[in-house]
Amino acid sequence: MAVDYDSKQYLEGVDKYWRAANYLSVGQLFLRDNPLLDRDLTSDDVKVKPIGHWGTIVSQTFIYAHLNRVINKYDLNMFYIEGSGHGGQVMVSNSYLDGSYSDIYPNISQDKEGLKKLFKQFSFPGGVASHAAPETPGSIHEGGELGYSLSHGTGAILDNPDVIAAVEIGDGEAETGPLAASWFSDKFINPIKDGAVLPIINMNGFKISNPTILSRMTDEELTNYFKGMGWNPKFVEVKDPDNHMPVHEAMAKTMDEAISEIKAIQKNARENNDNSLPNWPMIIFRSPKGWTGPKEDFDGNPVEGSFRAHQVPLPIAADSMEHADKLVSWLKSYKPEEIFNADGTLKQEVRDFAPKGDKRMSVNPITNGGIDPKPLKLPDYKDYAVKVLLQVLLKPKT
Repeated sequence: MAVDYDSKQYLEGVDKYWRAANYLSVGQLFLRDNPLLDRDLTSDDVKVKPIGHWGTIVSQTFIYAHLNRVINKYDLNMFYIEGSGHGGQVMVSNSYLDGSYSDIYPNISQDKEGLKKLFKQFSFPGGVASHAAPETPGSIHEGGELGYSLSHGTGAILDNPDVIAAVEIGDGEAETGPLAASWFSDKFINPIKDGAVLPIINMNGFKISNPTILSRMTDEELTNYFKGMGWNPKFVEVKDPDNHMPVHEAMAKTMDEAISEIKAIQKNARENNDNSLPNWPMIIFRSPKGWTGPKEDFDGNPVEGSFRAHQVPLPIAADSMEHADKLVSWLKSYKPEEIFNADGTLKQEVRDFAPKGDKRMSVNPITNGGIDPKPLKLPDYKDYAVKVLLQVLLKPKT
């Protein structure tokens, strides 16, 4: 039966998948037990010192969910680069949802016990890092090294004509020298023999606590700026943070336009041997920092849409449980009962929205040793030894 990837029903499924990734991401930040909130939350369930970042998480999981949609719709060979600083839950959560995390790390099983371990290990002694570290499935770029995401994406698609690098770029990251210069990397992309890069600026208006330059520019100014560098920007904006379907529809339409443009550019270039430089599509996604998280802190100060969403948005820990009900309400806002079975396994209708096999961005071959890996050719180091030093080292002790 054919799938209608543009239907309201399908987008509602994308929304459920997105909520699942958000639930897992909050759980990793705060919890070490009671992953499905089966009982009242206690201090033993919460980490002693939650460490990590929240501000870019939900906008990234939203982007990731919609990339999954276009992979399924167009049968794409695509992988993800997380440029924003930290936010390591994004790639861990999504690889857990598509099943690859448990395939690679069987101790993090697809059940309640596995969820508990997944949550506890994040940014925890003996666990995993709070960014897209090398051991994170699908990672070739570590989110903490701000500024190199676009150049890494470009390098990965050279001479790989079927690959698309979806590069998420923080608007704060965009102000770094390396990233600002990387916009010119499109001059090196040959549409005949190379793949494509789809840059997606994750614009929440803040670099930690300061306003960003790009967020102070109008759509017209941004269009003129990026078109001058060879890009064709498309805009998606969260206009009502609490009404998600309109932005799902807008992102689906915009992603379709971007993929269609990439395919048209490559088709023309390859059929007509035309290696002239096109204007490649890119997306600018405006959303509140800390979207879907707490609206206010315990003193009534705004969190969502402010700098306070940057790291841990609520001061809840094992020794400060006074407002733990706020964390429970936050987690339950993602409706985990619609996502998980009672035993902690993921409901099949949620899993079905992830691509299959190597189409999953977490296990794309280019992120796990390359498309066609070969042993590194190295000369025998002994041929280059300094003979005098070698004689000293090999001289028997007397």
